[in-house]
Amino acid sequence: MPRSSAESQDATPWRLISADGTITLQVHAQPGAKRTEVVGVHGNALKIRLAAPAVEGRANDALIVFLAASFDVPRRNVTLIRGEAGRRKTVRIVSPVARPDRDWGL
Repeated sequence: MPRSSAESQDATPWRLISADGTITLQVHAQPGAKRTEVVGVHGNALKIRLAAPAVEGRANDALIVFLAASFDVPRRNVTLIRGEAGRRKTVRIVSPVARPDRDWGL
């Protein structure tokens, strides 16, 4: 069901796609993993393991680098909107070229 005329939400509660194609993701980050990867859904968020510790913003940087590479966009197109100091984060991806999110959380 559309939230407004500018935004729509599909069957995945962790992803919001705006009319301009911008994607907003709800992420549950798990820092300190062996490798960075999407591992499924945790509640209403996409769970991503990060191969970086939660020290001095390194896990946030790893998340941004991972999402930028996954969506084939420059790092400047990935913005951490909310959750800088916590595991639950909101991330915006502007002008995504690739759409790996279609296969995530299945």
